[in-house]
Amino acid sequence: MDKAPVKKTNDHLANERTFLAWIRTAIGVMGFGFVVVKFSMFVRQVSIMLGRETVIQQKGHSDIIGVILVAIGALTSFLAFINYKKVKRQIEADVYSGSAPLIPVLTCCIIFISALLIWYLIQSIQ
Repeated sequence: MDKAPVKKTNDHLANERTFLAWIRTAIGVMGFGFVVVKFSMFVRQVSIMLGRETVIQQKGHSDIIGVILVAIGALTSFLAFINYKKVKRQIEADVYSGSAPLIPVLTCCIIFISALLIWYLIQSIQ
């Protein structure tokens, strides 16, 4: 019996698991962006209830950071799909190479957003 179909089946299943892991990551990044934006709105509402206009007047960057995080999550989903289709074609043609730009691009984006969040938190403490 030929073992090639079983190997390809396992490779396709591994590709699907990798794709789903990237989708979970994308959902997590988008969820974090949503929380950042909603927390900003929560702080504004609490400051209104407490009558503290100085908190209301301060222009925060958390809205922008949250939207960027949601956009990065969407980009992660899109790039994960592109990578999934590319790997699927490579498995079928028996020419797999693992040089996907998905990992370095998203790593740089997350590091950039993390630096923005750190800067924002330091500014809000002072």
